[in-house]
Amino acid sequence: MGGLSAEREISLRSGRAVWAALIRNGYDAIPLEVDASVVARLREVRAQIAFIALHGPGGEDGTIQGMLEVLRMPYTGSGVQACALAMDKAMTKCLLEHGDLPVPRGFVRTLRDRRRPLPSGFKLPLVVKPVSQGSTLGITIIRKRRDLGAALQAAFAYGPAALIEEYIDGREFTVAILNDRPLPVVEIIPKSGFYDFGSKYTPGASHYHAPAKLSSRMTKQLQVLALEVHRRLGCRGATRVDFRLDKRGRPFILELNAVPGMTETSLLPMAAKAARLSYEDMVEAILASALQREAEWAPSRGRA
Repeated sequence: MGGLSAEREISLRSGRAVWAALIRNGYDAIPLEVDASVVARLREVRAQIAFIALHGPGGEDGTIQGMLEVLRMPYTGSGVQACALAMDKAMTKCLLEHGDLPVPRGFVRTLRDRRRPLPSGFKLPLVVKPVSQGSTLGITIIRKRRDLGAALQAAFAYGPAALIEEYIDGREFTVAILNDRPLPVVEIIPKSGFYDFGSKYTPGASHYHAPAKLSSRMTKQLQVLALEVHRRLGCRGATRVDFRLDKRGRPFILELNAVPGMTETSLLPMAAKAARLSYEDMVEAILASALQREAEWAPSRGRA
């Protein structure tokens, strides 16, 4: 937990909540903040399994997963490739478009080509976001063309590339996947009108319907799409897929979060509760993904 990304504080909150649940479940769990000494600390405490509660770059992009693979230490959640794909919103979009899944139209701008005009056919409003960042950090909705430059600068603060997409006016939903099982759909209704960092992590800043007030047909459609995204990216354990439903009732996939938040206001625990799973039961289910990885690695351990 922790780490050095802009999501450090959220990661610490997730990690502390998970640690407390593991203790309640009877495990000998140790909270470990990620820094340059993490490998030495893992060896010092003789950890057998790593429960990843590390958000943002370094935690969701395959970095920590790759380190644990080298150490041959089983860990929760998705593997290196799936995390790397999910963290790169542009690559995720390409993969989903290739599979004929519904995503907003969009394109990438880099620091080098940031002054190029918008491609033909794109109309305002647009959403500008960093290609590789979470928690809605660096995201701007632009309604005037002159605001594009400032929105790109905000996105470039988190990396050298920005994804620009058509804004889908409508309702916002999320579907969590837990070990290949879709949980109840959650509707997100931010009081500010935009589900930004503050709306996500400030208690009372957003309303939620869990489960969402949708027809059974639309509920099923969103759950099927979420599971398809989870599988297309090669994910395991717990993930969360975000959607917008436009005014005509058409769903659009926004992104997949490979290491969903686990704080007191996070959407994964909310969806689990709607499925009548306690926080402790949810943590136990996520831990199963590490045990599965351990079983898969067992035949190759000890080989030269």
